[in-house]
Amino acid sequence: MNLPPNVTNRAFERLSEIGAAAQGKALRIAVEGGGCSGFQYNIDLDTPADDDVIFEGAGEKVIIDPTSMPFLAGATIDFTEELIGARFAIENPNAASSCGCGTSFSM
Repeated sequence: MNLPPNVTNRAFERLSEIGAAAQGKALRIAVEGGGCSGFQYNIDLDTPADDDVIFEGAGEKVIIDPTSMPFLAGATIDFTEELIGARFAIENPNAASSCGCGTSFSM
């Protein structure tokens, strides 16, 4: 059995700061084919669908579609602030390699 992804408190706090739930939105994490390494993350505010897996914290939601779940097993979804900017980031133990953009990976 694969471990579910972990969403950090920082990620939920950032969603609260931007008022995602107040807008009826959740943070969608999806894995799609493409990118420079074979797969890429699509991170967006979206409305939950009936078949989404939902993670809740601080009154906010992170949603992942069933197709993307196996790619995100054991991953950590976080919010990072660096000199180059702030972003939602994914640390994925399933990724064999990733590229410099931080949104593309291979397995």
